[in-house]
Parts: sequence; structure tokens; C-alpha cells
Amino acid sequence: MTTVYNTASSLDGFIATPDHSLEWLLHRDLDPEGPGNHAAFMARVGATLMGASTYTWVAQHAGDDPWAYDVPTWVLTHRAAELEAARPAGWADADIRFVAADDDAAVRALHAEAAAVAGDRDVWVVGGGELAGRLADVGLLDEVVVAYAPVVLGAGAPLLPRHLELALRGVERNADFVVATHAVVRGD
Repeated sequence: MTTVYNTASSLDGFIATPDHSLEWLLHRDLDPEGPGNHAAFMARVGATLMGASTYTWVAQHAGDDPWAYDVPTWVLTHRAAELEAARPAGWADADIRFVAADDDAAVRALHAEAAAVAGDRDVWVVGGGELAGRLADVGLLDEVVVAYAPVVLGAGAPLLPRHLELALRGVERNADFVVATHAVVRGD
């Protein structure tokens, strides 16, 4: 089991605009079967951890679409009742769990629960550079995969809002994107 922060980023290191929009990403050319493709990645995933901003953006843009994941998802938030109330109708049967993890012990416990559910499959950190950073802070982030889009945003939600040492393991091109895979370097 690997805990993977797999995301897209602007060239200047932002995963969303200051108003949490991902519109800059959605019109890019991407080969759905090329390197770093979503379907192949999801085949490895047994559970997801998601930040509240990512969840909110996806919910606001879901329309009548069903929940995209068939694995349990934990959304870190202090607004569980609000997010649950705003859950799109097509997500009624989705396994979405709203949790608060206020300290390192809670982050470790949350990760342990997700890892137990994932089994030998991976835990995917969806969106949420702060969430990925919190997992890295307690030594639970293993891999960072970034699909860099050919755009500069100038400001927004940072890819990772803290110092983290990485070792480059691979670089591939998928249409407009450069997909870089990194291992997290631990000091132990």
C-alpha cells in the first residue's frame, strides 16, 4: 500500500485558483489512455482522502452526475453537516465520510482507517495540498505524482504549502501535460 498525492498543477505550483476553481485545467488536451491516465491510476486505489475545498468544488459542478469513485472517501472538514446537506442527489449511495482531524494523532488514525480499507491497494490524496502536507508531516505520504499543465496562474492554492524533499522517479508526457512521479524522501 502506498499513499499517493496525485494531482494536476500549474507550472507555477498551484492546484486551484484563489477562488478554488479548476476551470483552467478542464480544457487541456489529455490522452485518456496515455501516461498518468486516470483509469490506470484508479485501478490501484482502494481508498481516497480528500480536502473539503476539493469536495466542495466537485459537488458544485457535479450536476446530476454520479459520484466518480467506487472506493470509500474521507473528506477532512469541520463543516460535516453543511457538506452532507449539500451532497448532490446522485451521490446518495456514495461511501463519503466527513471527518475532522485536528492533530497529528487524528491524522494518523484517519490514515490507518483508510489504509485498512484499501488493503494492498493505494490510498489516494485527492486535491488538498494542505492535506498532503499534513500526511507528510507525520511520515505517511509516500509518493507525489504531478501532471503539470501549460499554464501559469500567478496565485491560488499551492501544490504543497510546506517544505518537502522529493526524489524524481520518472517523467512522462501526456499530450499537454508533463507527468512527474516523485518518492517522498524521509529523514529516518
